[in-house]
Amino acid sequence: MSWLTKVRERLPFAPKRETADNLWIKCPRCQEMIFVKEYEANCNVCPKCEHHGRIGADRRLAMLFDTGFRLLSAPEVTEDPLKFKDTKPYAARLKAARVANPHRDAFTAGIGTIEGHQAVIGVQDFMFMGGSMGMAVGDAFVSAAQAAIDARCGFVCVTAAGGARMQEGILSLMQMPRATVMTRRLKDMGLPYIVVLADPTTGGVTASYAMLGDVHVAEPGALIGFAGQRVIQETIREQLPEGFQRAEYLHKHGMVDMVVHRGELKQTLADLLGYLSPAQAA
Repeated sequence: MSWLTKVRERLPFAPKRETADNLWIKCPRCQEMIFVKEYEANCNVCPKCEHHGRIGADRRLAMLFDTGFRLLSAPEVTEDPLKFKDTKPYAARLKAARVANPHRDAFTAGIGTIEGHQAVIGVQDFMFMGGSMGMAVGDAFVSAAQAAIDARCGFVCVTAAGGARMQEGILSLMQMPRATVMTRRLKDMGLPYIVVLADPTTGGVTASYAMLGDVHVAEPGALIGFAGQRVIQETIREQLPEGFQRAEYLHKHGMVDMVVHRGELKQTLADLLGYLSPAQAA
């Protein structure tokens, strides 16, 4: 036994204080270290560079609704209808996603008020299998839109998805026309359908209900498009401009109506609902 070991054994060391390893988060844009509590209090927005980080469905709903909102029940759908398997079975991927997330699939909806204006809000959660659109997402969107029609109120959809869920094949693509029909029914009833484009909104979601709103609101820096930049560049054989497919670029070129900071989003939605909702529902 060395003299150092003997000394250490005789010293009355206090128990080592446990320190959480998640007290800090690094901003992916400016690379600054941010205190997690400060980051979360700022709605997952970097206080240094204003980068808007991704946010889960429950926090998004709590941020946009007044207190006292109610979650809508998620419709039951047939799971793994194609018995799909790639490197692992689709059923196993679903199980793993549900362990890591509080909801059974990527679309969660609730009904309540936004600054006193009644509304249904549906949120697509990118953290559940990339927010991909499958039968469960399609059914949840249809159910939420129908709830807005029944309540004679506006429908706000917050999108964040990589597109259709490949593990469900043509059944996932069929959700595009189903959702499109519901947006038309909202229009026929004179009810506002407002889309909030969060990062990222791409693929079949962009090609359907994400771009069919009465008003399109985007969060700063959100990636919004159909095909990826590399695919587009290789197809047209031209260099794409800086900021291509980002919210600010789309706003400048008329694809998005407004770009709104997350901290101002609730009031913006309330103003829009006040302008667009039927008189008896406003």
